[in-house]
Amino acid sequence: MPRWIDRFDFLFRSTKGLILVAIALVSLETALWGTLSGPMAELGIREIVVQITGMQLLPAEREGRIVMLYHTIALAVVAIEVYLITAQIAMKERQRAAINTTITVGYIAAMFGGLAFGYFGHNWIFHGLFLFGQSLVFFAGVLLAHALFPWREEYRGRSPTYARGAGGLDLERLAFFTMAVAALGSSLFGAIPGSFFGNGFQVFLAEDVVRQAHRDPLQLAVIGHLHIMLTLIAVALALIVGRWFDFQGAWHKLAMPLMIVGTVIVTLGAWLVVPFERLAHTIIYVGSVFVLVAALCLVIFGFDKLIRERLAAQGIARANLAQKLAALLHDPLKFGALWQMVYMNFVVTFVGIFMAMRLPVIRAWPAREERVALTGHWHILAAIIATIILLYYGDLIGLQGRARQGFGWLILVPSDVAFAAAALFATKRFYVSESAQQPLVSVTMLAVDAGLAVVLVTLAILMGWRWFDLFKAKGLWRAERDAERTRQDT
Repeated sequence: MPRWIDRFDFLFRSTKGLILVAIALVSLETALWGTLSGPMAELGIREIVVQITGMQLLPAEREGRIVMLYHTIALAVVAIEVYLITAQIAMKERQRAAINTTITVGYIAAMFGGLAFGYFGHNWIFHGLFLFGQSLVFFAGVLLAHALFPWREEYRGRSPTYARGAGGLDLERLAFFTMAVAALGSSLFGAIPGSFFGNGFQVFLAEDVVRQAHRDPLQLAVIGHLHIMLTLIAVALALIVGRWFDFQGAWHKLAMPLMIVGTVIVTLGAWLVVPFERLAHTIIYVGSVFVLVAALCLVIFGFDKLIRERLAAQGIARANLAQKLAALLHDPLKFGALWQMVYMNFVVTFVGIFMAMRLPVIRAWPAREERVALTGHWHILAAIIATIILLYYGDLIGLQGRARQGFGWLILVPSDVAFAAAALFATKRFYVSESAQQPLVSVTMLAVDAGLAVVLVTLAILMGWRWFDLFKAKGLWRAERDAERTRQDT
């Protein structure tokens, strides 16, 4: 019995164990629920899964099921980011333990309650469990914001190589705190429409109402909630990656004020969607520019650091362009995390700006085409965030040698091929007519399916190895748990 207690201690008290559990649950959920659509549904796998599991998929309830499904995945991703933040940022050990425990119970309760209610019959006990889990996640966010409060004396006086404000205020900690407070307010922004279910408000998907001439305040609140929460998840991840790279120096001093101001502006813009929809979009664009420039500062710093450290390890004093490029690409995990931030602009940001500029043309398309473009836009951004987390996790657990190279490139290259193909598919009506679209559709869909399949298989191999390791008496899990205990003791 004690050996299982040791493993439970690793899985639910150590940072690496908590992240492993969350990634494993999201992976299982993605694998199973992914059979309900796309190529799996076309191959007849959907019917087999539904029959075996007993899922109840009434067409009239589709929107509600999807909303619950997305929330359960998003909550797990938020939990992973919280684990990384509590491991990176100085705080009291009791605060770290309380935050991690609360959000773990919360996202797991919401995941099981939401999926059970949405897909296996409407037992309202499970709906209550779903709401209870979300409430715990929110409370964990309150605890996190309290722990991140940057104006305490013990958190001032960071090295002058990092961005600091008046009195030695740690601006990076302030950026984390701003993100946490913005996320709490934005989650309430989405919870308000949810509280009106059954009282004049019906569930809907944001892409389904894009062409409605009039959207009521509750619908606008849901749309704003969707956009700002995904943005804040990306902001949090950028700050986490900055900690991973020990972001500092002149670029850090420029980036942190931009990130703080950008987070505040884009959040207020999303909240103003309800009373001032047109003006709000302009405010969001302005805030997004600040955030994107801050992320660019991190990328420049990170690329330079990767090149310098690799060349120093090779003993090369004066490198040529080829040597610098090889040094940059040497570590696919660290390079990939930064590259995805750059690549995101080509398949998400620039595509979104281009579509906004050509909106009159888009509105002449069939509604389905615009709906596909919007859905793909959000999914690509969410998937890029997932790949960065996986690359960071690979480094966190110490992948080395061929395993590091293989995992990094098999996550990075196939996913980017899939994202590019998805962006082409979403915008296909700009450059191919409906009557001539089939060759392009076939090629892009094959690239999307094949690329994501490689990523999922790679992740499955990693998860299989990590869970197999748990059966070893002296596996990697034990070393990671002991290292975590040592860190906590110090």
